[in-house]
Amino acid sequence: MPVHDYKRIQKALRKKYRPESLAPTYGYAPALSEGAVVPPIFLSSTFVFKSAEDAKRSFELAYHLRERKPREQASLIYSRLNNPNLEILEDRLTLFEKGTESAAVFAAGMSAIATSVLSLCASGDTVLFSVPVYGGTDYLFRHIFPRIGIKTVPFPAGSAAGKVREELFRQKSKGENPAMIFLETPANPTCALTDIKEIAEIARETSRHAKRNIILAVDNTFLGPMWQNPAEQGADLILYSATKFIGGHSDVVAGAAMGNQEVIDDNIKVYRTMLGTILSPFDGYLLLRSLETLKMRMTAQAKNARYVAEWLAKHPKVEKVYYPGLLKPGDPQYRIFQKQCKNAGSMISFDIKDGRREAFQFLNALKLAHLAVSLGGMQTLAEHPSTMTHSDLEQREKSELGITEKMIRLSIGVEYYADILDDLNQAMNKVTARRATS
Repeated sequence: MPVHDYKRIQKALRKKYRPESLAPTYGYAPALSEGAVVPPIFLSSTFVFKSAEDAKRSFELAYHLRERKPREQASLIYSRLNNPNLEILEDRLTLFEKGTESAAVFAAGMSAIATSVLSLCASGDTVLFSVPVYGGTDYLFRHIFPRIGIKTVPFPAGSAAGKVREELFRQKSKGENPAMIFLETPANPTCALTDIKEIAEIARETSRHAKRNIILAVDNTFLGPMWQNPAEQGADLILYSATKFIGGHSDVVAGAAMGNQEVIDDNIKVYRTMLGTILSPFDGYLLLRSLETLKMRMTAQAKNARYVAEWLAKHPKVEKVYYPGLLKPGDPQYRIFQKQCKNAGSMISFDIKDGRREAFQFLNALKLAHLAVSLGGMQTLAEHPSTMTHSDLEQREKSELGITEKMIRLSIGVEYYADILDDLNQAMNKVTARRATS
């Protein structure tokens, strides 16, 4: 079967079936690989051209020297540009991230963010970013981008859209050049929700006044791609640490960016080629395997998290639980949750009563859950944001954002829910009240 016929059939199936049904097969023609049911690992750095003319056409497309012709397929050139495993993976990722046309995969989530911003922003531009965000992202925005002339301005996650509009126009009135709004929602580690659709509308409105397109980028790692689809809410660029739920086994580090063809193919992939931030073929193979079980894993994790959140909310040693599934009608965050989230996911933070001493007692007593950073894996993980993932933030800012010494972040795994609760309970029992020890 010719490749273009196979792709035509695949597109027809895409309109008929759900992503989890297509994940094991989409984007791959077994006839091209000796009939293998799953794609082999293409550990080749370079690829042979059919002819000198074919090579010429391929490099013209790679360097955007001409427009792609209808039904024209780009040849494989070199694994820093493209690779069969990665092309299949990118096709399958767009199945899950509804509203996107193209995807690019990277060696890490930080590679995806850095490459994307560098490709879409220039020296003299301004990027507004919500806080809190993942600690590495925060460092990149506050310390790295300003060194190359990209100004970055933080604003609180969950802010009313009007505040974001005011900040955009304030930047414009100062002669700045707003180029991007970067959201992480839910925010890491507070789970604060920001209204993607409202921010998208503000970005479009400001774009008309500024006479340039202001990109709305959303880090969708905490809920996506099963439980939130930012493109459907108006986002231009969706970013992931694919290490987390997409990978899901705590054994691969990867990143992804998704959006329309202009943003991904004409900008981000060009910079990815020149910066060399592309994912390795073997890691791409691991992510292809993981996508096949994505819905099952995320569904099991989310069900477990609901049990854990409700248990924590009733525990006498817990002061506050940060989990979208516990939001109540009347809370502005509840409206956002109902509007853009399909599920509360499996990330929970909570404040243990008193402070660091009690938090450390709890963490040190865990037996089934692991004390480790990262999230979205099969196993339940726990960490202390203030001294671990977000330790680089100034103490004043951590206090303002609610990242206190008493906060603990949990990534709930796929273990039997009662066993998770038993482990959390025995760890809580090891937490001694300060009055009893004074």
